[in-house]
Amino acid sequence: MFTINVARECGCFKRSPYENNMQFDNKDDALIQAKAMEKHMNEKFCGKHGFVTEETGDTFTIHVGEKQHASAGGCCGGGHCS
Repeated sequence: MFTINVARECGCFKRSPYENNMQFDNKDDALIQAKAMEKHMNEKFCGKHGFVTEETGDTFTIHVGEKQHASAGGCCGGGHCS
């Protein structure tokens, strides 16, 4: 059995139709579902968090962290750098 585990359930995840610790009979199905969940969560959830999938043995863990913001090339965006 292969498992998709969400390391920390944020509020958006709890309100979503997804379930934690979903189980699959084969690796391909689990990987496809984990990557689809990761993509959906990054694109459709509130944007406060970023999600990334990590494979460890028979488990695909979706880690939740602070969303990485695009770099402004060292500029804070305050308008005084130019």
